[in-house]
Amino acid sequence: MPEQRCARRYIEIEIPGREPLRIHHVALDFNDTVAADGKRVGGVGARIAGLATRVKVVVMTADTFGTARRACARLPVAVHVVRSGAEERRLVESLGRTGVAVVGNGANDVPMFKAARLGVAVCGAEGVSASLLRAATLRR
Repeated sequence: MPEQRCARRYIEIEIPGREPLRIHHVALDFNDTVAADGKRVGGVGARIAGLATRVKVVVMTADTFGTARRACARLPVAVHVVRSGAEERRLVESLGRTGVAVVGNGANDVPMFKAARLGVAVCGAEGVSASLLRAATLRR
């Protein structure tokens, strides 16, 4: 019987002059990253579904609009309601810090950026926090 290979459950990122990053989890802030005004942004669902074939995806939210679970209901993600940056940080640490990439835009995301191996700051309709930019590994 031929040997079957399991699909990799990580994304490897090559960085010249450094060891490659192996990302096993991606933690996304919900509002202004996945959604705008509590509604999922068009096209994001398909991108998250594709990402989830390679890594485990977590969505973190204070759920300001009370819509996050419904907006993510058909996505292959775990939704976690968090009330503070400290809670976001603890969640990232529980995922195994060194294999976690995080994506966000607010000052409240700084603690999770400091705990993660890779932090990607995004600038949407709400803008992006200057303190988060300083904590980010990548900026867009």
